[in-house]
Amino acid sequence: MAGLRSIEFGDLVRVIKKNIILEGIVMPATEFTSSDVIILKLSNGYNVGVSLKDAKIEVLKKSYVSVGAEPLQARTCIEGKGSMKLSLISTGGTIVSKVEYETGAVKPALTAQDLIELAPEFLDKIAELEVVELFRLLSEDLTPSHWSRIADEVAKKVETGVGGVIVAHGTDTMSYTAAALAFALRNLPCPVMLVGAQRSSDRPSTDSVLNLRACPIVALRAPFGEVVVVMHGHTSDSYVLVHRGVKVRKMHTSRRDAFQSINDTPLARVDFPEGKFTLINKRYLPRSKPEFFTAQTKFSDKVSLIKAFPGFDCEIIDYLVDKGYEGIVIEGTGLGHIRGECVESVKRACEEGVIIVMTSQTLFGRVNMKVYTNGRKLILAGVIPGSDMLPEAAYAKLSWLLANVPDRNEVKRLMTRNLVNEINEVHDMSLYPRWYHG
Repeated sequence: MAGLRSIEFGDLVRVIKKNIILEGIVMPATEFTSSDVIILKLSNGYNVGVSLKDAKIEVLKKSYVSVGAEPLQARTCIEGKGSMKLSLISTGGTIVSKVEYETGAVKPALTAQDLIELAPEFLDKIAELEVVELFRLLSEDLTPSHWSRIADEVAKKVETGVGGVIVAHGTDTMSYTAAALAFALRNLPCPVMLVGAQRSSDRPSTDSVLNLRACPIVALRAPFGEVVVVMHGHTSDSYVLVHRGVKVRKMHTSRRDAFQSINDTPLARVDFPEGKFTLINKRYLPRSKPEFFTAQTKFSDKVSLIKAFPGFDCEIIDYLVDKGYEGIVIEGTGLGHIRGECVESVKRACEEGVIIVMTSQTLFGRVNMKVYTNGRKLILAGVIPGSDMLPEAAYAKLSWLLANVPDRNEVKRLMTRNLVNEINEVHDMSLYPRWYHG
């Protein structure tokens, strides 16, 4: 075992243990790997863990491959076969990752050549595509400050007159970012399309290719100027749905058709293989003239989203007030409730200038706080009913308003006003998923 400390990730080694001889590249261990186990990438592409007990290790070649983080890619322009200019901004996520089988590491796939290899049909309708790698983050690591940077970058691209902006994003918090961008970017002259993947681009079952292919079609055909989420509409590669950014949620952990519109219908559908665009929802924000486009890209990080549950500790609200939070969105039960014992904490928060908005964790339907006693008490305490806004949309909206509107009374008024179709005043049974009807 002498010299083991000199072995580094990326070294090509030979491990001899009893009558077994293995050659491979030393790979980083995971959090679950025992300290006495070495991970090797074999020539067949598979990883194997080998116990170091009673093993002999020979280094065949130092630094045989590079294993580790790669620098962010510079801005890249790709020429296509069409007539439209698009921008693609990458923030990270599964869609811009693939396994590098020489090392087993997951690396970004967003170089110009990788993108062409991933979905060559993507360029058929594009004259020029500018690719910018802004972040390389898991979506759960994004914060309101990242929303600001994404919004700033998107605004720059919109102002250059592109036909659409694509934001490659992880799926876990995509609905948060979509809602945030919808409030920050107003009077859009083109669609801003968040696109992701449930499965990385190197897997045969990847959904990244179809989702990407749909984006130029949406940019070319869609009459709306909205922030949208473009993701699989079915488990097969048959069609992609275009969801309004303030009315969409990831509803499954792993299915390719995980995203669904809530209290609304999708804006559009793109069918494959023909790439046919169909407008579904005629209630949309039309494309604006470029001179009317505005961007207010600040967000407050002093807004919290909390969930009501049996036994909820009312001191959580007191803690947020004492920590200087300016806004709280409650994901309440049913029609918009939290336990009655918390009314005093809520009242204190409102009296100290904290804006509290009530949404419902049921998702479908709308808040109505005048039906039951606790709801009426909460209204009297100062809580703002959130209508049928999704909790994440209300959270992004309140964060945006508090960062851009200095008058708190105006913030309260705007929370109840429909700004980007985040509130749907009319519901019918078609908005409730049919498979729930029994």
